[in-house]
Amino acid sequence: MTAPLDGIRVVDWTHVLAGPACAYYLGLLGADVIKVERPGRGDAMRHRGGTDKARAAEGMSTAYLTQSAGKRALAVDLTTDAGREVFRHLLTSADVLVENHRPATLERMGLTEAETRALNPRLIHCAMTGYGRQNDMAGAPAYDVNIQAISGLMALTGTQETGPLRTGAPIVDYATGMAAAMAVMAALMQREKTGQGVFVDVSMLETAFALMSSTITDYRLTGTEPKPRGNAANSRSPSSGVFTCATGQISLGVNEEAQFQALAQALGHEDWLSDPRFAEAGARDAHGEALGAELSEVLRTRPAAEWEERLMAAGVPCAQLRTLPEALALPAAQQRGFAMRGAAGFCGLPFVLEGASSHDAARSPRKLGADTDTVLKDLGFSEEEIETLLSRGIVASA
Repeated sequence: MTAPLDGIRVVDWTHVLAGPACAYYLGLLGADVIKVERPGRGDAMRHRGGTDKARAAEGMSTAYLTQSAGKRALAVDLTTDAGREVFRHLLTSADVLVENHRPATLERMGLTEAETRALNPRLIHCAMTGYGRQNDMAGAPAYDVNIQAISGLMALTGTQETGPLRTGAPIVDYATGMAAAMAVMAALMQREKTGQGVFVDVSMLETAFALMSSTITDYRLTGTEPKPRGNAANSRSPSSGVFTCATGQISLGVNEEAQFQALAQALGHEDWLSDPRFAEAGARDAHGEALGAELSEVLRTRPAAEWEERLMAAGVPCAQLRTLPEALALPAAQQRGFAMRGAAGFCGLPFVLEGASSHDAARSPRKLGADTDTVLKDLGFSEEEIETLLSRGIVASA
């Protein structure tokens, strides 16, 4: 068993969710990840997010824990010259720097991508920002909720009655983390060919756009502004969407002719297949409201769980609407173990790589500065130098 990124060192100088998630994903693939935080409070996400206030008060909120396992924790004050010198020393040993600070912050600290790569020409400097570089919004701050609002994603979510709605989970943060991890992997492959590091520019806004790619294409080619459609399917098939049952709701994804035939038969309505309103796709589109009404009438006669079992057996794409606890109890969740197959039993990657193992998967999320001494020793600092840095408050240990 080998880890794909074994031998790769990642410096995680990030905060909140997207940046730490990127570094976490790289760690799950075997990288040695060193989390760099300011002494005292550390990553602000340590103290917020989630419902467990006691853990948050201890600097180990559930939101922080989610993407912090498997990392070593170094606390160093980068507002000081001595702290930045320690950081530069760390970068000379690194393959990848992941950071999500505004360009002005990097300039003020002398840690721009030009400066970090001059220090280490093989370094891959991955910058994650709200709007990316080379545009008039490059310096603007942003969180997931801001990007959902500004990108148009919220305007697509909900109904005309509810108005725009944010998605229930910070999907832009985690999608940006995945996009950045993919970009870093591509940069590492490129470095194998050129021997040189590169600058990786990751935009949260563009990640949100990527999640809406087909919608964007439709708008660009047709000029039709998309509207919120509630629980209707993006395919716009009248036999797709979410329907209320006797108890619960069921989502249908019936878009192909064979699927509609299977649906009609499983529901006991073979007559739909000879009904001129529903017999072929064009007619179903023209009489979508009538088909939807008949589907609703039938589906209301039995519980969603019963319909799901029957329709799945017939090969009809469908799913009963579930809560998160119910979803985590599914065989596909339990048997594959996503929620616990990551480092130290936290969430893992959304894929399984045959023949690969995670690097140091047992390391639990660390207290602020828990590995400061060992990281500095690895970098060649003597006991006396470390003690001096600690006494001056340049670095801190748990």
